[in-house]
Amino acid sequence: MDKKTINDIQVLGKTVLLRVDFNVPIKDGVIKDDNRIRAELDNINALLSKGCKLVVFSHLGKVKKEEDKVGKSLAPVAKRLEELLGKEVKFIDKTRGTELENAVKDLKDGEILMFENTRFESGETKNDPELGEYWASLGDVFVNDAFGTAHREHASNVGIANHLDCVSGLLMEKEIEFFGDLDNAKRPMIAILGGAKVSDKIKVIENLLDKVDKILIGGGMAYTFFKAMGYETGMSLIEEHRIELAEETIKKAKEKGVKLVLPVDNVVTKEFKPDSDCMTVDVKDIPINMMGLDIGQKTIDLFKKELEGAKTVIWNGPMGVFEMKNYAKGTLELCKVLADLDDATVIIGGGDSAAAAIEMGFEDKFTHISTGGGASLEYLEGKELPAIKAMADSKKLCNCGRKSDDHVYCDCQTRKIQTISLKWE
Repeated sequence: MDKKTINDIQVLGKTVLLRVDFNVPIKDGVIKDDNRIRAELDNINALLSKGCKLVVFSHLGKVKKEEDKVGKSLAPVAKRLEELLGKEVKFIDKTRGTELENAVKDLKDGEILMFENTRFESGETKNDPELGEYWASLGDVFVNDAFGTAHREHASNVGIANHLDCVSGLLMEKEIEFFGDLDNAKRPMIAILGGAKVSDKIKVIENLLDKVDKILIGGGMAYTFFKAMGYETGMSLIEEHRIELAEETIKKAKEKGVKLVLPVDNVVTKEFKPDSDCMTVDVKDIPINMMGLDIGQKTIDLFKKELEGAKTVIWNGPMGVFEMKNYAKGTLELCKVLADLDDATVIIGGGDSAAAAIEMGFEDKFTHISTGGGASLEYLEGKELPAIKAMADSKKLCNCGRKSDDHVYCDCQTRKIQTISLKWE
């Protein structure tokens, strides 16, 4: 997917609207994790180095009612961004109106302004055309670097792009690069899927069955597969309505020649508590009064062997309840295995697996850790994401079939002084 980026545009003296994903955890006005803010610094500095005026905006949390706005202001985020950049970030606690408009007009080249949570506007998540047009009127160029909302058709991404040329920021460019061209990825290519439910990943599995050589399955979703295979699963998480689907997936994998690898042992317990007593048992021996909350050592060793020689690995979903110390080993050991792979592209697909990798200290050990949970899942499902679709393609194609570099005339038309019709490639 060939999209224009900030490297393809001139922004000197222009007002650039920058949609970011600063949806960070905040409690009592204190940011608990600023990774998403830090991840955006390179993109912001790259734009500022081009001499533009920068208007930054983001959503924060879910806002459906007026009372939901409490504790959802981006003011603490603007303050943290200012600290990290080492320069003033002007904050306007409005999403529209004269105060915001005047503040944008008063910006000088190299200055930054952030306005309030986009979801304080009821039309944001509905992609209200008037709201998208209004926000677009505040700037000259639109840069979308919020991959985390790329699967949503909102006013602050698709709505603005309907009125201004939209290009990707550096983070979005990386997401498109790693998720957009899996068909040409180096092989062997292996997918590792975990998390709680089969229903969350079934479309991902179906799409990846046509792309990968192996799929390793862990986490809570594995128990629905065990049930489909006739194993006792005790009190483990099971999706009864997905058992037949698990059976079909096992059959499809065999038909397509994709190796489906399931855990061979599990860490089980009687209570869903961080300090509950636990033990490791083979998958066929889960006691009826116990539940599986992590993969066991034999499975860790098996997965390590299956990953030997891999050239591309996509991982989405933890191997167990990693938030609890007793059930974090599977996810931690998998991080170590992936970090030690030689000459392999390792992509962590956002959400809980990304959180686990970062929390366990592996942030710099992988090729790419996605900034979007739901967006990365839908990308892995093979869907076209609305916000990415709305971006300008980097090249256009003349009706004659030849690419036009200047996007106005094709060589076939140079002797005819007229503008030809171009279509998106």
